Amino acid sequence: MGQLVEQLAPSYDCEIAGIVDENSGDRAIEQDDFGQVDVAIDFSLAHAVPLNLPQLAARKLNVVIGTTGWQAHEQEMRAIAERAGIGVLASANFSLGMQIFRLAVEEAAAKFAARADFGAWIHERHHSAKKDAPSGTALMLKAAMEQAGYDRTIDMSSARAGSAPGIHTVGFDGPADVITLTHEVRDRAVFARGALDAAKWLRGRRGWFTMRDVVA
Repeated sequence: MGQLVEQLAPSYDCEIAGIVDENSGDRAIEQDDFGQVDVAIDFSLAHAVPLNLPQLAARKLNVVIGTTGWQAHEQEMRAIAERAGIGVLASANFSLGMQIFRLAVEEAAAKFAARADFGAWIHERHHSAKKDAPSGTALMLKAAMEQAGYDRTIDMSSARAGSAPGIHTVGFDGPADVITLTHEVRDRAVFARGALDAAKWLRGRRGWFTMRDVVA
């Protein structure tokens, strides 16, 4: 993802000021001189976010977080960002299409919440190298359904095989029919493009945001 962001940045009128990877060391953000920076984009690993964000906050840098699996530290990270007065936009999925898809899922969940004879499920499929399961996007969709009023069990399943960038299906199963909603990514570049859109939107803002704020 970082390589895709680097490749696509010029087409978004963005310039890469510096790159930090697994070979840079845990304190690279704090110690290196990147010059003038407006926004950082973090597509790292779950364990790295709690190391990276405090360093970015210390430098008063806004950050877009596309990494998943670190949410157990979210309250701590929110507090750090608030004290530093920076802007953070965190999302499990930067596809603009997924954000619209989530709105459709929310509306469907709200309708089916009143129908006890309909059960709900989420299935997601990703490439074999993806580490977290269920995906952050699947968890985001589940939370959206619950917030919309669907308070019954939502069965979740995952598959890791091949090279699929990401397929998420939400289903509602009743006595005589079934409704399925599916979002499928054809190219992983959609996530890098969304992250660059988010970075441009986040420039100069303060607070904690999601992609929902960008598409609102």
